Amino acid sequence: MNAVIETRDLCKDFTTRIKTGRFRSTRRIISAVKGVSLSVEAGETVGYIGSNGSGKSTTMKMFSGVLTPTAGHVRVCGLEPVPDRLRLTRRLGVVFGQRSALWWDLPLKESFRLLRHVFNVPRADHAARLKRCRQVLDLDEFMDTPVRQLSLGQRMRGEITAALLHGPQVLFLDEPTIGLDVVSKQAVRRFLADLKSAGDTTVLLTTHDLADIERLCPRLIVIDRGRIVHDGGLRDLRDRYGDGPEVVAEFDVEFDVALGLDGVTAERVDGDPRRMRFRLDRHRSPGEVVAYLASRAPLRDVSITEPNIDTVVAALYRDGREPS
Repeated sequence: MNAVIETRDLCKDFTTRIKTGRFRSTRRIISAVKGVSLSVEAGETVGYIGSNGSGKSTTMKMFSGVLTPTAGHVRVCGLEPVPDRLRLTRRLGVVFGQRSALWWDLPLKESFRLLRHVFNVPRADHAARLKRCRQVLDLDEFMDTPVRQLSLGQRMRGEITAALLHGPQVLFLDEPTIGLDVVSKQAVRRFLADLKSAGDTTVLLTTHDLADIERLCPRLIVIDRGRIVHDGGLRDLRDRYGDGPEVVAEFDVEFDVALGLDGVTAERVDGDPRRMRFRLDRHRSPGEVVAYLASRAPLRDVSITEPNIDTVVAALYRDGREPS
């Protein structure tokens, strides 16, 4: 596998002026990105998240050649984004909420037709990709509708299709499911899951909907105050910042609250002596606890709940540590 996105010590500073008197101002340097180093391999689907002002959008703009880095190095698809921006555009698919690749007054299908000419895509390749998107994203019912008349969910499905018709190596998605109805959200998630399974497109997904991350992204990169504070799997993040899983067990007989296992606390559920909730620390295995419970009393039912990803990420931001 080859790195499709690669950065080393990537930095971006912005200069602002702060008024210090009636006719005076002072120049101030704001460091939005501070030494970001990462590598994304071909075919990966990576979640890239951060709070407002974390440097997430600035980094994405440097990846796509919109902003020039202050320091460090970045290569996308083997190209330097700013000097090679025209060549890179043909290898990127971009869906950003504040911009559209569709023609507002034309029917959706005409936008797709024009994009084939813009990118000079062979007719057969364009038709095959469009057919796939029409099937998975359910586009047929509004292909003849002008873009301005589409709902938000319909337009987002059209934007994702438009970003993929030229066969990009890398797809940048910024909040692809925000504000969508349930049907549109499911269609987009299903399509992105299929895209991940195919493995021929590298996807970088930014979102505040962490359910998207859980369903789609084996790898999660978290940026905070311009620095990467986590790069790994969700399990690693939960192990580092989560409170540990919970086991809820229902027994055939009354169960003694005193469990006697290190790293496990027990309490009754709604005062029922046969239903118990066990809170585990980060290093205690749920399977081990369930086996121990089964050896002590007959189990009728058991469920295991992992820490909520929203809670885990919030804990990461509250922690405020420097990246290790």
